[in-house]
Amino acid sequence: MGEKKLITIPEEQLAGIEKMIADLRMLMDVSSLISSTLDFNELIGLVMEKAKDVMRADACSILLYNRNTGRLEFEVALSTDEAKGETLRKQVTLGLGEGIAGWVAQHLEPVIVGHACQDSRFSKQADSLTGFTTKSMLAVPLVGRTGLIGVAEILNPHGREIFSEYDLEIFQALCRQIAVAMENAVFHRDSLERERLRQELELAATIQKSFLPAEPMFKKGNLRLSGVTFPARHVGGDLYDFDESVEGRVGVLIGDISGKGVSSALFMAKVISDFRYLMHGRDDPGLVLGLLNRQLSDTPRGMFLTAIYAIADAQDGSVKLAVAGHPPFLWLTAEGVSIMQPEAGPPVGIVETEFPVTELVLGPGERLIMVTDGVFDVKNRQGLRLGFSAVVEFTTRHAQEDRLVDLLAEFLLGFAEGAEQADDITIVELRRMR
Repeated sequence: MGEKKLITIPEEQLAGIEKMIADLRMLMDVSSLISSTLDFNELIGLVMEKAKDVMRADACSILLYNRNTGRLEFEVALSTDEAKGETLRKQVTLGLGEGIAGWVAQHLEPVIVGHACQDSRFSKQADSLTGFTTKSMLAVPLVGRTGLIGVAEILNPHGREIFSEYDLEIFQALCRQIAVAMENAVFHRDSLERERLRQELELAATIQKSFLPAEPMFKKGNLRLSGVTFPARHVGGDLYDFDESVEGRVGVLIGDISGKGVSSALFMAKVISDFRYLMHGRDDPGLVLGLLNRQLSDTPRGMFLTAIYAIADAQDGSVKLAVAGHPPFLWLTAEGVSIMQPEAGPPVGIVETEFPVTELVLGPGERLIMVTDGVFDVKNRQGLRLGFSAVVEFTTRHAQEDRLVDLLAEFLLGFAEGAEQADDITIVELRRMR
């Protein structure tokens, strides 16, 4: 066997090979880091700290693109001084095309800048605020499946005046991993936030339901009251209530808070609480609405309540009611269905006023049907609105049905055909049984 020949590699070439191996190890380490956590802030901090060390640079940063403002915002800024990074995060943003990072974001191209102060694209804002001196830099766009995510930068290489093309190649490979990891982390963070909001809304809906009558039906003497409500979202602004106001008389309220969602639900809770306090011991519906109106006079602008409040005698069926800007109600008798639109005051919570009182007497078997405007504003999948006349028609056809409220609710849901509900729906019935 012949002698083995030794191959001599120049030290400079050997150093280059060793650096390439170290860089490959760094990329593998970064892959491990990326798979180790889905926490966005922890992930980016770990990856950029690793990049700063391996690239042997004075500083590094990531600017995220805020789609709402159209600007780049510092998310990570690592240097020897943590306070400088905090200053950048709080005070510096860049528009597309502004500064090196803005140029990279606008053109979606990486760039090597040898002498930053001589480059016309360079913005001195960050250096002026922090006292840092940017000499040279690498800037690479972070692009994911949804488009621009941000820009990653490495500043001032140690022992060299300028970053090399090889540095750019390694940093680009790193940034491709960063972009994927950031998208995954953001998706995970958003998923957790959506789940948290869902749980909070479910809890809010449960709490809101606790403000409504514990049972959907209430009986007192010859009277039977029932109600249903379907919020357009988890929580809504419609409300109803019934309770004995004074001995032998039942108070019945239906109301509709302006708007929808959480703000209306919070206002609804206040209205119900104030109403229950004011109704007891008072036999005048106009007075009760007037007092409630004063209680709500300091509510936020644009928040108000339309309502009907009726007080009915549990024996003889006599009813006194006051209306505050609410839609008409229906009076069902043996002769048919009458649309009742008595003299009314404005919605509660707008101006100080008096609320006129209307009196009527329910005969045996007669009933009042009160609704919020969401009932006749229901739309189907084709966008066709149900309308008030269709509600009157349906009520007329089923005027003798015992469970009219449930039937009307089923009719509304059937008409909608599963279309998204645009407004809260509430139906209340006041019926004299005998």
